[in-house]
This record gives sequence, structure tokens and C-alpha cells, in this order.
Amino acid sequence: MKELFEAGELPYLLHFCGGNEDQLIDIFSRIQEGDWIFSSHRSHYHYLLAGGSPERLEQMIRDGDSMFIFDKELNFITSSVLAGTCCIAAGVAWSIKEEFRTKLCPPNTRPPLVWCFLGDGAEDEGHFYEAVMMVDGHDLPCTFIVEDNNRSVDTSKRDRRGVETPLIEVPCVRRYHYTPTYPHGGSGTSKRIQFNPDIKPRAFTGDR
Repeated sequence: MKELFEAGELPYLLHFCGGNEDQLIDIFSRIQEGDWIFSSHRSHYHYLLAGGSPERLEQMIRDGDSMFIFDKELNFITSSVLAGTCCIAAGVAWSIKEEFRTKLCPPNTRPPLVWCFLGDGAEDEGHFYEAVMMVDGHDLPCTFIVEDNNRSVDTSKRDRRGVETPLIEVPCVRRYHYTPTYPHGGSGTSKRIQFNPDIKPRAFTGDR
């Protein structure tokens, strides 16, 4: 995908992953079939580790849907809106808890869990804190994973907040730090890219 982008064959805003492979492999070792996964504009690794098809992912990127990766069969949902999935994740977790509370489930049955991935830029948003308060206060089966690369686009936590320490520490919020391989958008190349003018974005049909 990086080579195609730099060759001008992907004339879309792309957010490449890199530098956090080990952390994500460890987290996804605890995620089970039937769990819900919420991600952001940078979701390629999450989708692949959730069991998504590499071929389908490649086609979505080629179609200009890099920031809009969805898969109903995997309970995989994304949003390119900053902190846009946090409250949705909390709502799904509420529904799961209510469903299992009212059902007679076999002993030791593990209900589906909700995993919501966000960056430290999204951590600054009120949507995140409202969702965290709901999940923490009602003991909902949801975990927020803050993927902390110390930047919101290109602005560090210290420049944004004046401090680098987390603003909230509760059990439903977990964090890992990593140094990203790529910048916020694009591949980081210094060469001028001439995008192929014959490539047209796929028409929006409402079924994404």
C-alpha cells in the first residue's frame, strides 16, 4: 500500500500503521470471537488481527475506504470522527450487560466484550470521558485502549495540555505507548507524488 501510494495509485488520505505490532498482538490474544471491536481512522492492524481478510482490506483501501473499514460478521466498526466510537461502544456494552442479566446463561459463560481503540488525541475529547464515566460507573464489559503515540496529528500531549500525565485512570481504560513508523497521514516520503488522474473514487451508495 505504501508503494502504491507513493506511485500515485492511491489518491486518498491514508493513515498507515507501524511500530505497535507487539502491543496489538498481545491485546488481540485476549479478544475472542463474538467480541465487539471499535476502531478509528487508523484501523488496518485492528481489522487484520480481528480476522479480517487481507484481500478485502486491500480492496477497501484501493476504493478509498481506508478510514471506513467495517465488517458486520466480525462486529468490527470504525469511525474517522475523533472519539466518534466511544459512546457507541459504551451503548453496545450496556446492551450486552442487560441481555446477559435477563437471560439464563450456562455457568462460566463469558459474555461478549467490547474493545474500543483510540489515540491520545481522541483522549482529549468529551465524548471519551462521557463514555468512560458510563462504563466505569455501571461496570459495563467495555475496555478503552488508548494507543498513545504522543501526538494529535503533530501536536504532543505537553503542547496540548501542558502535562504528559494521563487525565483519567480507571480500570476500563488501558494504555500503551509506542513510537509510530509513519506520520499522521501519508507515508512520510519527501518526494513529490503525482497522483493518477484516471483514478476516480467509488461512488457512495449508502451500503458502506
